[in-house]
Amino acid sequence: MNSGIIEEQIELPGEHERNVFGQFDQNVKKIERTLQVTFVSRDGSLKITGPEGNVRQAKECLEQLVELSRKGNEITEQNVNYILSLAMEHNTQAVVELDGDYICHTVSGRPVKPKTLGQKRYVDAIRQHMITFGIGPAGTGKTYLAMAMAITAFRNDEVSRIILTRPAIEAGEKLGFLPGDLQSKIDPYLRPLYDALHQIMGAEAFQKNMEKGLIEVAPLAYMRGRTLDNAYIILDEAQNTTPAQMKMFLTRIGFGSKVIVTGDMTQKDLGAGTVSGLDVAVRVLKKVEGIAFCELTSRDVVRHPLVQKIVEAYEGYEKKAQAQADRKKKRRRGRP
Repeated sequence: MNSGIIEEQIELPGEHERNVFGQFDQNVKKIERTLQVTFVSRDGSLKITGPEGNVRQAKECLEQLVELSRKGNEITEQNVNYILSLAMEHNTQAVVELDGDYICHTVSGRPVKPKTLGQKRYVDAIRQHMITFGIGPAGTGKTYLAMAMAITAFRNDEVSRIILTRPAIEAGEKLGFLPGDLQSKIDPYLRPLYDALHQIMGAEAFQKNMEKGLIEVAPLAYMRGRTLDNAYIILDEAQNTTPAQMKMFLTRIGFGSKVIVTGDMTQKDLGAGTVSGLDVAVRVLKKVEGIAFCELTSRDVVRHPLVQKIVEAYEGYEKKAQAQADRKKKRRRGRP
């Protein structure tokens, strides 16, 4: 055998083989390509050949995938990508630990739980703090996990109502004069919140609680002048608030309430030159006790894997553009 090249064997129960391998063996092929190892499947076991360190990492990945499958999970491409990224840090065990942290179940019975270490830190921060800021790119589960936590607290009688709000700002386009009453005009802005509520709580239970006033979905402007006691309050798309709106919102909080503020610093729809209330809040409140700031990254994206690639591509492009702008500023300063 060549120096540095080793073989390892792992038992692969037949009932989990299809799930772990993936359609057309796509999961194991991805591990082979990424870690430069070779798999050979024979009689309920899998032989792994390659450089020693890579083989150990590949074995860790497969053991965690088998464990996830044993726990009833359908193995997805996102699972494989995330386990591979953790294997580079020799921390694959964290994936199985994450799997045991259930928040609640959707109306269809699907469990809602953190799928990455970043999401786990975010959920733990919500449990432990009165105010939590969840900041990160699209697809990291900021709003969905916040909704799951709010609905769980509501079901457990920890709070008497849920209040969901977001600033009514168009995403770079003018919607004009929408037809209908006030509710139908603001509904398009709040649709993502309705979608999450329907999925977790069910349309019928949501409607019933809305009619009783126990769940309220409203634009941020409606929060002015109110004091919100014994409620779970979520401010979504907080990057589109002004500093005055953010201060107004945070000073509405009453006794027995819990607040989650979510936002994506890279997707601001404010006018040119307008400062984001989320940017200011991060700077002003960073050291205030009782407030947690959780930063999620492209590694925490749990949508289609292509979304993760898009987020990473934009992050790279924006860093490059910022570096070029900084170099230009330095050159200008250096001129006599």
